[in-house]
Amino acid sequence: MFVRKENVEAGGLMSYSADGLDLHRRSASYIDRILKGEKPAELPVQQATKFELVINNKTAKAIGLTIPESFLVRADEVIE
Repeated sequence: MFVRKENVEAGGLMSYSADGLDLHRRSASYIDRILKGEKPAELPVQQATKFELVINNKTAKAIGLTIPESFLVRADEVIE
């Protein structure tokens, strides 16, 4: 189990983490607000709201693991 999608693309079994693109978009909005004069200490803390599940089915098969179809359909990306 990994945090980064790149590890799964390199052969890891699966990852579940906050969507990096969504985090960058949120960061940009914070930067915009700061550049417009808001004080960073007064900005609300935000948590990630969008997560991504990536499964490497090729790796699963290589180690003899069968991932149920019901789990695969929930994944955001399945690497065959």
